[in-house]
Amino acid sequence: MVFRRLLVLLALLASVAACAISSDSSQTGASARPGIPALPRELERDVGAAYPDAALQAYVDRVGQKVVSQSAVSGNFRFVVLDQPLANAHAAGGYVMVTRGLLALLDDEAELAAALSHEVGHVVQRHAAQRARQRQSVLDAAVEAASSTGSITVGRSVARDGLLALRRYSREQELEADKIGVAMLVKAGYRGAAMASLIDKLRRQGQLELQLMGEAPDSIDRRSTTSTHPAPVERRIALQGVADAEAPGASNREAFLAAINGMSVDDPPQEGFVRGNRFLHPVLKLAFDAPRDFRLFNDTDGVLGVGRDRSLLFFSCTDGPTEGSLADWMRNRLKPTPTDIQTTEIGGAEAAIGARPRGSDTGLGQARYVLIRHGDRVCFFNLLSDGPDRDQRIEVLVNAARTFRSLSDAEAAALRPYRLRVVPTAGTTAAQLAQRLPYLDYKMERLLLLNGVDNGAELMRLPQVKTIEP
Repeated sequence: MVFRRLLVLLALLASVAACAISSDSSQTGASARPGIPALPRELERDVGAAYPDAALQAYVDRVGQKVVSQSAVSGNFRFVVLDQPLANAHAAGGYVMVTRGLLALLDDEAELAAALSHEVGHVVQRHAAQRARQRQSVLDAAVEAASSTGSITVGRSVARDGLLALRRYSREQELEADKIGVAMLVKAGYRGAAMASLIDKLRRQGQLELQLMGEAPDSIDRRSTTSTHPAPVERRIALQGVADAEAPGASNREAFLAAINGMSVDDPPQEGFVRGNRFLHPVLKLAFDAPRDFRLFNDTDGVLGVGRDRSLLFFSCTDGPTEGSLADWMRNRLKPTPTDIQTTEIGGAEAAIGARPRGSDTGLGQARYVLIRHGDRVCFFNLLSDGPDRDQRIEVLVNAARTFRSLSDAEAAALRPYRLRVVPTAGTTAAQLAQRLPYLDYKMERLLLLNGVDNGAELMRLPQVKTIEP
């Protein structure tokens, strides 16, 4: 699996200090602005900052407050939009949070209410506290088993079986939150089917993500025994027995589309932008080009690149300066000590390139480290290739690292996030709308997913549709 191999790649620089692409100074100002929720510091560190759009925050909070008030749910809730492009939702400490990535995926206010009510359902049933108690019970049982038998192996076996049971328990909680959410939806006057259509959209999003990774789309409906969430098809089947799942109610599509019109769909500027196989950071003023067959996935901790042959690239930067030469730092800090360390320049700056010793990890393939000094920071690439042509492929990856360069002030200032726009369908075609999307591939698939329809004919029957503009 790609993510298992990613863990191996990240371990290649285990001795490096904690690194981050994001700029903390840019992040902390958002929640201090009028109308922007100020999340507790620990919570913001876990889930990210609130999206700096007071009108959108107020709209989502109104919908959430309507849901809880009509269901007479006790407690104080704050409904928040997170400044994250991935579709997700969380609940913690009285805060119910949805990402703007999830908002972009939804079609109307009823689906937003469905996402919020699902998370409130978790809070009402105290699912998080239950999972914490169950997890502690599993750990206590494992320690007791190891102590009474004198065998660490027995303790590990008890822990493994208990954690697997806990994952099944978590899946049952997800299904319960769906059912509670449907009841809350209907009480608030929304269509009960919004929960099912929300699940369908998440399923289609997962299918497209699998396609982008070169995986089989239908694997979204197959979950492993270690999964903490039920497969989307399992959630849909469970809703068939819920009485209110098809109850009529409001959708409020126009109000929802008006609220999200103009919303960013990119990573926050302080985390940089992915543009095809290029990565550009307007705050740190840097850029690089991955090989053409690579897909880049940006996160706060760094940028992951995955090639068609499953070669891997990981890029990040240190938070503070590194003293001494980069070659000496690589030689003294990395274990096992890299071989063939070369001192060079990349983008006019000091750089060092080293190889992980062959045989230090069985089956790891070719691995390279590339360190580049960028102002007071050190940026680095971890590169891995273990395919049949790994010797040639690793050189392609090193050459990609050599494209690293600093951005001028003008180049950085010109970078803007992509934004969601609501446009009329009159006077255009589905093909024309798809062609305008600022992506290199899967344009029609992205457009249909964005609007929750199966084909161009359905899309053109909508008076207004969502699109993405630079």
